[in-house]
Amino acid sequence: MSALRESLGFLASRLRQVGIFVALILIVLLFQGLTGGILLQPQNVSNLVVQNSYILILAIGMVMVIIAGHIDLSVGSVAGFIGAVAGVFIVHWGWAWWIAIPACLLVGALVGAWQGYWIAYVGIPAFIVTLAGMLIFRGLTLITLKNQQITPFPDELRALGGGFLPDISGGTSVLEWLTVILGVTATFALIFQGFKERRSQKKFDLEAEPRVWFITKTAFIALLMLAITFLLASYRGTPIVLIVLAVLVIVYTALMNNSVFGRHTYAIGGNLHAAELSGVKTKAVTFRLFVNMGVLAALAGLVFTARLNSAQPAGGTGFELDAIAAAFIGGAAVTGGIGTVAGAMIGGLIMGVLNNGMSILGLGTDYQQLIKGLVLLLAVAFDIFNKNRAGGESVFIKFFRSSNTPSTPEQPKKDRLEPAGAASTTERTSVTQK
Repeated sequence: MSALRESLGFLASRLRQVGIFVALILIVLLFQGLTGGILLQPQNVSNLVVQNSYILILAIGMVMVIIAGHIDLSVGSVAGFIGAVAGVFIVHWGWAWWIAIPACLLVGALVGAWQGYWIAYVGIPAFIVTLAGMLIFRGLTLITLKNQQITPFPDELRALGGGFLPDISGGTSVLEWLTVILGVTATFALIFQGFKERRSQKKFDLEAEPRVWFITKTAFIALLMLAITFLLASYRGTPIVLIVLAVLVIVYTALMNNSVFGRHTYAIGGNLHAAELSGVKTKAVTFRLFVNMGVLAALAGLVFTARLNSAQPAGGTGFELDAIAAAFIGGAAVTGGIGTVAGAMIGGLIMGVLNNGMSILGLGTDYQQLIKGLVLLLAVAFDIFNKNRAGGESVFIKFFRSSNTPSTPEQPKKDRLEPAGAASTTERTSVTQK
């Protein structure tokens, strides 16, 4: 019973991190029931990954920018612009796809450097610079495409947005075995990493999760990953863009958690002046953040263009709003200094499940926009609630802490410590008698 109370108390103190994951599960279960089981059909799960891949890519860079206390309103326009550039490189100029992709990423880095320079070294707020960038690169997209779409693209590039890993069974098996192997391997790697981190925390006397909660969480995540593996293997296997996403999540999670750059990013968002006084090169870190955002926006633009097999004048419209919403829904703080790559992924999946589920139900775009706006508002309100709660313990934490702390009788008044520098009652009495 004490272990259960300890776990519940831990959950209450980690409401921000745990609540968003629970919200994703509840939303999935809700739409699974409302759609009559269509949401979690193998084909729909695969489509859900492919359709939201570019938003998830943008969310990785966006959460890093938000952690540092900035915002980027231009990522949708940059993604559309890079799609137009890819169309010119490949279709009009005849470049090979393996040359065009690095060239497009380089263009994205230059775009990020352009905006990062104005923000970091000139001192113009990121909101203004990226708002201008949203207009500039939307205009450049229209100029590059001349208000006409460019198509078709080679199969190799199209595979980036909608292709699948090869079926090693040759289509003779009910399950795609390469997906099964990758899914099982990833599950065991995640379990091993979890136990390794817990052992490290215990070794250095750091705060660790209660054992009951840790085992429950690890088992649930493992079962969830195996279930997703089964669903993907039951259709066409693993989408190539899912491999790209997995690599990005692993690399950027390690970057934010285990590198000097990641720590400096959190420090800048937490307290800019304190970071400057501590020797952090805040301008250089901010500049690199926006260069990185430009590269990820370029990659998202390539994925989106490859999926549609077309570079369109309206490509990327509204992507910035979905990416920002994914970051905030995933637990990023409005004031900066708080957020994780994994949280942004969960926030992006929530947005994707909402879009997909409402589309299956036949809701119009008007209602979809209304519901997504309410979800974003509630997410930010939840963040403010947690921040206000940080000033004083919630009722839940007080209850669980009091349940785990043995009660001690109140000390008599004569045994209580008096203010420092004040003479005790006994001392004052003895002085009076003398």
